[in-house]
Amino acid sequence: MDNTGYCSESFNSLQSGTSDEDMVEIAGATLDFFSTDDVPPLDQDYGSGGSCGAGDGPNGVPKLMDLLDEPVPGVGTYEDFNTIDWVREKSKDRDRHREIATKSKESVLALMKSISDAFSGWLLMLLVGLMSGALAGGIDISAHWMTDLKEGVCLNGFWFNHEHCCWNSNETTFQERDKCPNWKSWAELIVGTNDGPFAYIMNYLMYVCWALLFSFLAVSLVRAFAPYACGSGIPEIKTILSGFIIRGYLGKWTLVIKTITLVLAVSSGLSLGKEGPLVHVACCCANILCHLFTKYRRNEAKRREVLSAAAAVGVSVAFGAPIGGVLFSLEEVSYYFPLKTLWRSFFAALVAAFTLRSINPFGNSRLVLFYVEFHSPWHLLELIPFVLLGIFGGIWGAFFIRANIAWCRRRKTTRLGHYPVLEVLVVTAVTALLAFPNSYTRMSTSELISELFNDCGLLDSSQLCNYANVSVTKSSSNALPDRPAGQDVYTAMWQLSLALVFKMLITVVTFGMKVPSGLFIPSMAVGAIAGRLLGVGMEQLAYYHHDWVIFRGWCSPGADCITPGLYAMVGAAACLGKSLFKLSSVKNVPLLACPGTFIQACFSFIGGVTRMTVSLVVIMFELTGGLEYIVPLMAATMTSKWVADALGREGIYEAHIRLNGYPFLEPKEEFSHKTLAMDVMRPRRSDPPLSVITQDGMSVEDVESLIAETSYSGFPVVVSHESQRLVGFVQRRDLVISIENARQRQEGVVSASRIFFTEYTPPQPPNSPPPLKLRGIMDLSPFTVTDHTAMDIVVDIFRKLGLRQCLVTHNGRLLGIITKKDILKHMAQMANRDPDSILFN
Repeated sequence: MDNTGYCSESFNSLQSGTSDEDMVEIAGATLDFFSTDDVPPLDQDYGSGGSCGAGDGPNGVPKLMDLLDEPVPGVGTYEDFNTIDWVREKSKDRDRHREIATKSKESVLALMKSISDAFSGWLLMLLVGLMSGALAGGIDISAHWMTDLKEGVCLNGFWFNHEHCCWNSNETTFQERDKCPNWKSWAELIVGTNDGPFAYIMNYLMYVCWALLFSFLAVSLVRAFAPYACGSGIPEIKTILSGFIIRGYLGKWTLVIKTITLVLAVSSGLSLGKEGPLVHVACCCANILCHLFTKYRRNEAKRREVLSAAAAVGVSVAFGAPIGGVLFSLEEVSYYFPLKTLWRSFFAALVAAFTLRSINPFGNSRLVLFYVEFHSPWHLLELIPFVLLGIFGGIWGAFFIRANIAWCRRRKTTRLGHYPVLEVLVVTAVTALLAFPNSYTRMSTSELISELFNDCGLLDSSQLCNYANVSVTKSSSNALPDRPAGQDVYTAMWQLSLALVFKMLITVVTFGMKVPSGLFIPSMAVGAIAGRLLGVGMEQLAYYHHDWVIFRGWCSPGADCITPGLYAMVGAAACLGKSLFKLSSVKNVPLLACPGTFIQACFSFIGGVTRMTVSLVVIMFELTGGLEYIVPLMAATMTSKWVADALGREGIYEAHIRLNGYPFLEPKEEFSHKTLAMDVMRPRRSDPPLSVITQDGMSVEDVESLIAETSYSGFPVVVSHESQRLVGFVQRRDLVISIENARQRQEGVVSASRIFFTEYTPPQPPNSPPPLKLRGIMDLSPFTVTDHTAMDIVVDIFRKLGLRQCLVTHNGRLLGIITKKDILKHMAQMANRDPDSILFN
């Protein structure tokens, strides 16, 4: 008989035979994932056993293949764009652990293997921390150099950035510490002078050209080699951690291209940061290193524990905050976070922070761009501006989310999304042309935040510190009393106001383009500018009206009551800046320690956009060491979150997950509708009957026909079509691989062979082909609910157990099935959204 009737549904054609889409939209562009699958499915050696027969039993009778005794390679793995079965993966890991524990008592070698298996998790965390810290250090150094390259070059060596170039110069003065003979602007190199309108135009032109070159290289590399390298990466990582599979998203090519293009994108001057992409880079490192360890390579649930720890590593190297990174992973991205993952995340974050500290990318022997300790107390009445900043931060966050999602939706649904390279170049050109005339937008975002951080000591020559001269008495503190603002301060306020509007608008269209782009730094810049404006206003108010009730008793004349610049320190520290803080590199000039009047301003804006609270406070504490300022920080952050939640409960990452249609069940979203399982299950009344497989009544040909005619990811197994009594559930992928493997390895298996899912195989008629026993691939305990189960309970079951599907029964009879996609569509319908926006199962 013919033995090739299954060629139309071989394992190699699995990817085109399921209900999952062949194309998926990542960050707004339609991408063909099968051309960039740099990480193949697990154990993809299914044809290796084709030349080996299963052997003959006694008297030459073909041996019955039982998958319980002889596992088939590929069974239990998942296709691309599918959700893993958390319950099955955890069960597999428990069985593996029990087997290792049992064998460890038999010999010393088995005991050593058991110890090695237990230690492998910590070794993997060590490798992830070392690799991520090294890459982060290289990104920081490269981005700093390329950012300065837009303005000039060092004659001593083109690889030196501006500050490192001037460190070695003996002709640098303290008053003009940004100028040195070794550093030449492009106008000086081309026209011989840095003064005059022609030199200004030449510097302007070179600034725009370098920005366009960097952005063009970034978007071209992303488009040509790794489409997954665009965007922040956090929405997709949240989806992957929830159990969804996107092969190649955390692969080696994505890592290489993301690392290179992140440097280019940041150096181009676009309004973006590198914190979110650093989380993606760390997760790529973890995913690649997981292939070195069998228990993580072959178990998707165990791998996601490592990815959760890697997310903490990414934040650790981005902010220099290991504990904050662990809390970020727990609060914002992780779906399953057991206690052992907490400790391993902390260990990996610690290793990554130590590695970054050893590289010392900022030249100040610290994890962050600068470090400041606070000594002055804050006053209770300062909570009023704190709360005002929190309110503004919440409004800005809600505005940004809605505006950015509207723009990204327009990009997805119009011809704009068909020209990603042109879009990036246009936005870069607009950004560079508008940024160069304003000194506060021309500088990198990190330098901007550092400038706003400046506390205006006696030796500062910044435009923001050009106050009117008043007689002051020298004290042990470097802080100066409140003074009237000079003309340069008012000019700086106008420039900062324009910079605030510019940053708010340009960030909306920048985030989501086809280049690596983070959101933390631009949001912090918006908060820093707004807080500085309010801080100067409060300072002048306290100076001219110190006899008012709100200032009386704690703000006497000649006292340093208000410090408008300290809040900007948070944003500058968080950015792990592209350039070093100027004062920190000058010997014998200590960083000024001043009261934290508006310290929480910057982070209140981040809380409005991302809706994070706890991890932000801890990151802030790690950056500053200012424990006494946690209370005002918490007040502003919570105010920002409350205001933003009142205007819209979705954070930016959740909004992008919904925009892209990822199958993600948000744990924070409540389901309050009174619907039942029968209202959501399939098939509906007008649908054809549910496709099922009987436990002993179907042939190989029948099952092949069922697979070819449907696109379902799995099939319930019942006693018979008449009784519909549930026996178990079998995955489509496992069926395809098992049947093809049996045709290759078991002699005599043909289309007429019977398939049994029973424990014992009944006697077969004479001269009949050998049967195929597939009980080993069947889930004998699928999750079931009754048709009258409330949907809020069903949703909780899916969230807490990570189910792919749940079967619906009535008095033991199978009625239908509820998948994760069905629940997401139902929730979208109940929220008056388009249910067809959910792309995948």
